[in-house]
Amino acid sequence: MENRSHALAAGAFVLLVAALLAGLALWLTRDQTAYRLYELSSKDSVSGLQPQAAVRYKGVAVGKVRQIGFDPDVSGNVLIRIAVNVNAPVSPTTFATLGYQGVTGLAHILLDDAGAPLPAPPVGASGLPRLPLHSSPLSQLAEQGPAVLGQVQEAMQRVNQLLGDDNQKHLTRLLVQLDQTAASVASLATRLERSVDKRLDPALAALPPLAVEARQTLGVLRQAGSSTADAAEAIGSSVRRLGAEGGPVDDIASSSQTLGLAAERFTRITLPRLDDAADATKLAARRMGRTAAQIGDNPQALLYGPGRAAPGPGEPGFVAPASLP
Repeated sequence: MENRSHALAAGAFVLLVAALLAGLALWLTRDQTAYRLYELSSKDSVSGLQPQAAVRYKGVAVGKVRQIGFDPDVSGNVLIRIAVNVNAPVSPTTFATLGYQGVTGLAHILLDDAGAPLPAPPVGASGLPRLPLHSSPLSQLAEQGPAVLGQVQEAMQRVNQLLGDDNQKHLTRLLVQLDQTAASVASLATRLERSVDKRLDPALAALPPLAVEARQTLGVLRQAGSSTADAAEAIGSSVRRLGAEGGPVDDIASSSQTLGLAAERFTRITLPRLDDAADATKLAARRMGRTAAQIGDNPQALLYGPGRAAPGPGEPGFVAPASLP
């Protein structure tokens, strides 16, 4: 009986100590920080993210992941509920991304700010505010992976075509031709160097006489230019004398004007008088013609005058000629 009482006392003591230790642990690990709950809805995979995972704002721990499930409002989306310290500077520009820690594959939530306010996602059935969740770089890489692999495969096929047997033969021939071209260029450079060594010195020796001749030619050209300038000045002086007032040009203009006036007077006065004289001459000639005709018909008219003309029909004394039998 006594042994049983000792065992019960020892058991009670152990339970009491365990309860005290549990209470001490709870007291030491208690979290008195005030949190504000937010929700995140994502269509991407959240593999590696577990409840109690850290929530960091620009690298500073500000909360934890409380719950991970499915979004009842959007079929196929994952709903993440997080608790964020009320002192964290969450604003309308804040958005969330999924970050990964090293090579462990464990994920956490990263909060950051954009340059401009972002449209807030609609509130879910729980009534908690939601933050925009952007795709992480790893998710973007996973989405673009097939396209990148396709482009890499296409590039490898083109490289294989470029390095085919026919192209390798062409490259070999091209290298041989380049080698031959380089040898030809080297030979040509050697020949040019020899030609320069043999012919450049005589050419340099001929330069001084050539310079002297050039100076003489320039002197002749200067003299010709001076003569041309004097001739031009003389021509200009002659032109000025011709065009001066009272000069030859002015006299020619005055003579032309006088000649024009004389021609106008001749046309206006003399020509009408000549026309009148010509008409009178014609009239006198006709009269003289008629007189000559009358004298030819009756020459005695010169002695006795023209006489009286026989009366015509209807005039007094007119006698009709007798009719022939």
